[in-house]
Amino acid sequence: MNLVESFAEFKAGKNVDRPTMVRVLEDVFRTLIKKKYGSDDNFDVIVNTQSGDLELWRVREIVSDGEVTDEQSQIAISEAQSIDSDYDVGEECYEQLGIEDFGRRAVMAARQTLISRIMELEKDEIYKRYSDRIGDIVLGEVHQILKRELLIIDDATGNELILPRMEMIRGDFFRKGDMVKGTIKKVEMKNNNPVVVMSRTDSTFLEKLMAQEVPEIEDGLITIKKIVRIPGERAKVAVESYDDRIDPVGACVGMKGSRIHGIVRELKNENIDIVNYTANNNLFIQRSLTPAKITSIDINDEKMTAAVFLKADQVSLAIGKGGSNIKLASKLTGYEIDVYRETDDPDMEDVDLDEFADEIEEWILDQFKGIGCDTARSVLDLSRDELIRRTDLEEETIDDVLKILKAEFDKE
Repeated sequence: MNLVESFAEFKAGKNVDRPTMVRVLEDVFRTLIKKKYGSDDNFDVIVNTQSGDLELWRVREIVSDGEVTDEQSQIAISEAQSIDSDYDVGEECYEQLGIEDFGRRAVMAARQTLISRIMELEKDEIYKRYSDRIGDIVLGEVHQILKRELLIIDDATGNELILPRMEMIRGDFFRKGDMVKGTIKKVEMKNNNPVVVMSRTDSTFLEKLMAQEVPEIEDGLITIKKIVRIPGERAKVAVESYDDRIDPVGACVGMKGSRIHGIVRELKNENIDIVNYTANNNLFIQRSLTPAKITSIDINDEKMTAAVFLKADQVSLAIGKGGSNIKLASKLTGYEIDVYRETDDPDMEDVDLDEFADEIEEWILDQFKGIGCDTARSVLDLSRDELIRRTDLEEETIDDVLKILKAEFDKE
């Protein structure tokens, strides 16, 4: 029934600092005093910040017997001397109170108030602590696997974090007890409880992993200008160094890929292209389409578009699997990039695949575009067997398309 014991019980392992806990305890006891005596004006509540020990003192002025006009602030000499025989009229009488003086029901209510106040303080502290750490890497153990999310226990604090499925990389598979790394994406209050959300798909996660692996980034010698990702599939990172002696791309990759390999493994074999940032838009677009080699570029800065011309064998590299390479290059540079196959014969007529939309279904055309073929001749330049191998189309469909495309040039 001791409130001081309650204080010790809730202090252990909690996220609330001792001075704050002491203030809470003092407030709880002052509320207890007000309920019993109507006011706490003549009471001292002393809490030892080191040990947590508590003392309650009632302080009243000693007056002669029969002269008490205010029982809250005065005490008769006979009553005072029953507390301590050395007291005299005019002195202050200090009477120590015990917990039991307040009654069992009042103490129980005060204990519940203490529990509630500490829980609120702890929630506020968790919210503030993690809000200040948004973007930081956190390591935790999988505690529970739910349908839409994983519950993670922060290895450093013991607090519960949430890793939603939509913030996981494709290919992520965790069992209970596994250690998971991610960044703190956001902190929300739901039903008055702080919810800390982790992410493994956010660009910040890749940025922080690189900072851990590349000392030059941590030291500020190399700056990450921009990161774009298709999580678990591909990422592009633009880096810059203000020190001419440092090769930012080489430093990030490391000797024989030593620095980047660990990051790639953590991201489930995500293909990471690191390119030198430049304010020269023409050059930056070329670099962003790595590993493809560009022949020429026609840029429209007003419309923020770029027409990129490549040799036939470079088109599919520029587009990438499912269009991933060109999509990320566009996001990295801010330009809408269109890829065109350069022909050896400038007089040779060609027809954009979209011109056949009346005869060929759009999803079939998308299959050809996905392998880097956006014109009729780029499709006809590939053999029937290669088209079957590289697309998900049936042989009959391939044959029908080839017939339609050949017919176009036969007419000419």
